[in-house]
Amino acid sequence: MKAVGLFAGVGGIELGLSRSGFETEMLCEFDPAAQAVLRARFPDVQIASDVRELTRLPAGTDLVAAGFPCQDLSQAGRTRGIEGERSGLVAEVFRLLRKTEVPTVLIENVSFMLQLDRGRAMRFASESLTRLGYRWAYRVLDSQAFGLPQRRQRVFLLASKVIDPTAVLFAEDVGDQSKSTRTDEACGFYWTEGERGLGWAVDAVPTLKGGSTVGIPSPPAIWMPNGAIVTPDIRDVERIQGFPVDWTKPTAAVARETLRWKQAGNAVSVPVATWLGNRIRNPQRCRATFGREVDPNRRWPHAAALVDGRAVEVNASMWPVAFKRDSLAEFLRFPTKPLSVKATLGFLNRLHRGQLRLPPGFLDAVEDHLRFLGHTPPARPDRVTASQRAEAQRTRKRLAAKKSALGRRQAASLAQTAFLFE
Repeated sequence: MKAVGLFAGVGGIELGLSRSGFETEMLCEFDPAAQAVLRARFPDVQIASDVRELTRLPAGTDLVAAGFPCQDLSQAGRTRGIEGERSGLVAEVFRLLRKTEVPTVLIENVSFMLQLDRGRAMRFASESLTRLGYRWAYRVLDSQAFGLPQRRQRVFLLASKVIDPTAVLFAEDVGDQSKSTRTDEACGFYWTEGERGLGWAVDAVPTLKGGSTVGIPSPPAIWMPNGAIVTPDIRDVERIQGFPVDWTKPTAAVARETLRWKQAGNAVSVPVATWLGNRIRNPQRCRATFGREVDPNRRWPHAAALVDGRAVEVNASMWPVAFKRDSLAEFLRFPTKPLSVKATLGFLNRLHRGQLRLPPGFLDAVEDHLRFLGHTPPARPDRVTASQRAEAQRTRKRLAAKKSALGRRQAASLAQTAFLFE
């Protein structure tokens, strides 16, 4: 079966599809650094640079894959929506499908697209496919299910005129197998956060990010079982995405070496694409049950399908399978680096400003790490507990109710008492 990859990045979808028997006919990617990787890894494949300049797709194409830009849809990005300059390029996919008959289409993007603007991006994509005569279904898949130590949840929208998409996406389901509590496993988190969240992941790293547009890496940190706080090597980051070691190394031939982090972070997890390719080639019976019709005025569910002309919810988890894998600590093959002093200090300051409920022992571990680096941790501020905030609120209400009956001296005294609880 012949495949074309649009917005190909460094070829995560295409590498996965090739492992399931697909032959890549053409790739399209705008970024020069990613193009360098594609030319090195797919040397016999035609590579176009701008999807807007394509007039037709190659004749005989069986499948078009498009992991279109997510910058305008991602919660960590611009969140401008489907009409943003980058994410709006998905319309070029539908333009090409109108000019070339293609049996099957696979579209990938961030799961945040299901709730941004009440799912406007998914509504646009699904309605466009319906008008083109495709049956469609989508499902959010977690990369952890496919043997990778990364909590990465992505939407995969499959549309076809020759197979039933529900027989591909919903033939398997093992239920959520992710771990939710701290044990003796390594735990991944983002040291760039700390006030409103941690990106916390047990025995995995949180979703890999692309980093800055100028190539400044933003790798996750890992709290190891021995107490060390480290960052992984780029080669292990590639492996966490399912790529062979040094897959992105050709990037350095045309751009700075640090852009490899962006290429790996923006890619599609290879084993997920392999599983999808195998299911597309060998669809099975849909085993999921359908629910109510999707409400167009609310966020879209984690799984849905076009059934009898209506978009309906599908009862399916993000884990169709549960491939075996090593623990995160055992998975890492290359030398790690201690989280730097600057990064640790910034992270600690954000933790101090925030009100996050931290895992037991984690704050102590971060401070011990700073001592290990030869620096004294900043003093911890007095943290206000939830019960103290509630008591302060009750006291303020009592003060407001009695203020008219109290003298100035008594009111001032009660006010001081209230502020002691804050």
